[in-house]
Amino acid sequence: MTGTNPYGQPYENPYLSGLYAPVHDETTAYDLPVTGRLPESLDGRYLRNGPNPLHVPDPAGYHWFSGDGMIHGVRLRDGHAEWYRNRWIRSESVARGLGEKVLYGPRHMGMDFAPNTHVTLFAGHCLALVEGGALPYEIDPELETVGPFDFHGTLPGGYAAHTLTDPDRGELHAVAYCPALPYVQYLVAGADGRIRRRVDVRVDGHPVMHDFSLTKRYVLLYDLPVVFDWRGHRGRPRPVWRPGRPARLGVLPREGGADAVRWLEVEPCFVLHPMNAYEHGGGRYVTVHVLRYDRYFVTPRPQPGEHVAHLERWTADLTAGTVRREQLDDRPVEYPRVDPRRLTRRHRFGYAVRERGRGAGGGAALVKYDLERGTGTEFRVPAGDDVGEGVFVPAGPGAAEDDGWVLAFAYDARRGASDLLVLAAGDVAAGPVARVHLPVRVPAGFHGNWIPDDATGEPEEWPCGEGPVRW
Repeated sequence: MTGTNPYGQPYENPYLSGLYAPVHDETTAYDLPVTGRLPESLDGRYLRNGPNPLHVPDPAGYHWFSGDGMIHGVRLRDGHAEWYRNRWIRSESVARGLGEKVLYGPRHMGMDFAPNTHVTLFAGHCLALVEGGALPYEIDPELETVGPFDFHGTLPGGYAAHTLTDPDRGELHAVAYCPALPYVQYLVAGADGRIRRRVDVRVDGHPVMHDFSLTKRYVLLYDLPVVFDWRGHRGRPRPVWRPGRPARLGVLPREGGADAVRWLEVEPCFVLHPMNAYEHGGGRYVTVHVLRYDRYFVTPRPQPGEHVAHLERWTADLTAGTVRREQLDDRPVEYPRVDPRRLTRRHRFGYAVRERGRGAGGGAALVKYDLERGTGTEFRVPAGDDVGEGVFVPAGPGAAEDDGWVLAFAYDARRGASDLLVLAAGDVAAGPVARVHLPVRVPAGFHGNWIPDDATGEPEEWPCGEGPVRW
């Protein structure tokens, strides 16, 4: 695609146009219009992170994964949509680009980046996340940047794009890597917001470990043939597909040392996102549902739709030391999610996004999988529209696994703007029970979370920055 990007520069880059094009402005809008009826139990904020570059000095060389992070959020309360906001994460370069005061703070190896991948609330801190060695950034309830966050001085290096909160102990787990280091770090943060456990696992060749999986007793590491390569890239590492490199699944006991990892051979592939993992058969077996690519980063900058992933079930036999894989669906899907209460344990339902322009009907869709029945049902958006990751929100603490809501941003081509969709998880195919109409377009992005108020319906007080703020 050729033309002019939003900054008046020529480009041949699909990640700077259409659904991916960055927005110019930070917007605040109140009392948003709603079609349908918002469930009154949804009191909180839906936040989603994604790339939105402030400046693009090299449009032809820009890749989606490298854009400055921007948080988009909608505040719901008592059946109303109180506001929409979008804010850049104020890294040093973003703050300078906006002509603002720099929020200096801790750095790992001098790295600083506006995290663009995920957002989560843990121990009173709302964190924007990214991988590769940079630190998370903390944001406040109105999405303003507080500054870099190093878990109260206990983070031993950089952090990760993906984390998992153990539903039993409430601890935050992550697997972090830095391309300059010969190991990955398994990190566990306690409820006090401090890192309590660190395991350095040596890996050769600097593999890209974007995500990981967790069971009640194990951490699963994906050591696959996408690695960082420094050659010919002006000293900056770039992910590449390495033909012939062994592919393996690491099984690390959650309380074991690095020497306790068991490496199980798998067929060459790449996994950006697993759905969930659990043990069964008296602990002999570990099952994980993943979205598997045959290859990835075969070209320097993968284009939209260049590679597709399919839902698979991997079953690791820890006695035999083998992994059996089974493809469950032929739809091209990404961004898998489950009920967060089912993390680390057997789950029946999962959610994913079917890529637009591929598969039956050609349009994007939210897919609800019933893994017991082996079925998938869809809510399809019209051709030309788009829908992002679906986040499951339980109807209540004791609700059934699919008794709740699925929230997602969706682009409406007729309005030229986006909506927040609220679908009943029990009947995704019926379409949204409510649409919150945003005044602007939300560019295609990555991951988000629902940040609820406390059980009484009043916002809790969370420590953030120099004093308490109300989430």
